[in-house]
Amino acid sequence: MKLIFQKNNLLKAVNIVLKAVPSKTTMPILECILIDASSNQIKFTSNDMELGIETIVDGEIVERGTIALDAKIFSEIIRKLPENDIVIETHNLKTTITCEKAKFDILGRSSEDFSYLPFVEKNDFISLSQFTLKEMIRQTIFSIAANENNKMMTGELFEIKDNMLRVVSLDGHRIAIRKMMLKETYEDRKIVVPGKTLTEISKILSGEMEDTVNLFFTSNHIVFEFDQTTVVSRLIEGEYFRIDQMLSSDYETKVKINKKELLSCIDRATLLVKESDKKPIIISINGNCMELKIDSQIGSMKEEIDIEKEGKDLMIGFNPKFLIDALRVIDDETITIYLVNPKAPCFIRDEQESYIYLILPVNFIS
Repeated sequence: MKLIFQKNNLLKAVNIVLKAVPSKTTMPILECILIDASSNQIKFTSNDMELGIETIVDGEIVERGTIALDAKIFSEIIRKLPENDIVIETHNLKTTITCEKAKFDILGRSSEDFSYLPFVEKNDFISLSQFTLKEMIRQTIFSIAANENNKMMTGELFEIKDNMLRVVSLDGHRIAIRKMMLKETYEDRKIVVPGKTLTEISKILSGEMEDTVNLFFTSNHIVFEFDQTTVVSRLIEGEYFRIDQMLSSDYETKVKINKKELLSCIDRATLLVKESDKKPIIISINGNCMELKIDSQIGSMKEEIDIEKEGKDLMIGFNPKFLIDALRVIDDETITIYLVNPKAPCFIRDEQESYIYLILPVNFIS
């Protein structure tokens, strides 16, 4: 096999497929990137058995062939080579990588041992702009659970109903929901996509409004196709939580507030809270004023913000991080917060309910 690449094309492809190379595995072949130039295209593939990525690389095929190379070593070599054409040649399993006066010889593995991506029937799919998908992931991914205690909480619900796409995540303390009307007519469905898959997808998506991404569904897999890249991921099996039962339109207090002002204030307050310290931020709503207060071992802070209020005065405590996470991903200048009492969750949502953030309060001693 002999291939010639421009460095930037090669490095871009390597960075894409690296996202499905496992950091720890008992199968050394999974630590490899498969280079397949057996046809008229050059394809790079990686697969950790949960997530697989294949991307087509622009390059010249002088001599066809296939080889599997250690992803870590290969990527480091490519990264540190000069900005010029890179030639990759293989004889048996010995691989030579040349660029200008630099020459590396490394040993590859047989492509026959590599686990190719599962074949997925591509009948059932939806089409979105890459910008939309990237934004929907960004605005929900922060509230999935970090640990594996409840597998379902480590993924996000993708639900299509009445041509509306709804993406939901939750971790037991909060819920994040984004909704968007689809332009075409699609059949209703529900799947749970692993958070890891969505995190990696959002890093690869261009985020451009005019670039599209197609999502294909089967009972076990989801496939993302965009640009020259295909990502195949296993789904999380099981029934997702009954989200609609957790949502309520009831409220006793409704607050309109400048988002940037509220976010900056909570951000300042967290200067006095260590990572391990679970100190809540106490919010007192009184007339057209919101007072935010935090007390910790380091010190205390108090600040007031002007608001528009409907309903009752209220005092309630929250984990400041949960408020910050939600506020950071909302693009609106003014937000509306709905509250019932100090023990009921608060809702931050717009009038169209294109986004809904539910945050549970914490107990505090006033």
